[in-house]
Amino acid sequence: MKAMILAAGRGERMRPLTDTTPKPLLKVGREPLIGWHLRRLKAAGISEIVINHAWLGSQIEDTLKDGADYGVQIRYSPEGETGLETAGGIATALPLLGDRPFLVINGDVLTDIDFQTAFECAATMQRHGRLAHLWLVDNPPHNPKGDFGLLSDGLAASSPEQGEGLTFSGMGVYSPTLFAGTPPRQAAKLAPLLRTAMDNGSVCAEKHTGLWLDVGTAERLAEADKLAAGW
Repeated sequence: MKAMILAAGRGERMRPLTDTTPKPLLKVGREPLIGWHLRRLKAAGISEIVINHAWLGSQIEDTLKDGADYGVQIRYSPEGETGLETAGGIATALPLLGDRPFLVINGDVLTDIDFQTAFECAATMQRHGRLAHLWLVDNPPHNPKGDFGLLSDGLAASSPEQGEGLTFSGMGVYSPTLFAGTPPRQAAKLAPLLRTAMDNGSVCAEKHTGLWLDVGTAERLAEADKLAAGW
């Protein structure tokens, strides 16, 4: 299985820190934030990794290079200065990701989700003809209404008012088919694709109750740094 780390965000809410450093390279404990993902992917047996980038993306390539320092193989999908949103970025990177389900990780999240379970998620998706498997979490203060619903049968609902309303963690396994209608090199959001697939019963999900922190502000970066201090 291959994995993609989304690292093309501008990090507006973390300025001025992100004026000179791309958000995935901000330090969390002894590592840049993206480094924790690389180490956990390697530990899970996933070593072929694609990273997209936009703002100050050359710094990401200069820092991580080919991934050898982390024991992985990194290929890059540059998007220019502005980025292509999540679905546009994934669709553009499909030639690097192949024709089987792949794991996608938000680069600005600190989490202990077990990425090794992605292998079984992908196998289940293929058996049942599903397009995605998502990890959902309890709604944080900055997203109190949630994003999607989790139904009792393990399927995801397009409205948080259906089933248990939860927040999308930014982590998912996707079939390339989900992006078949999304042109490469054009900006496109992921949520509309997921909601359409959910309405067709094609997205399964699970609730993650462990560590999950959206490192989207300077305050949450400081919180992440404290969490990682003892690792």
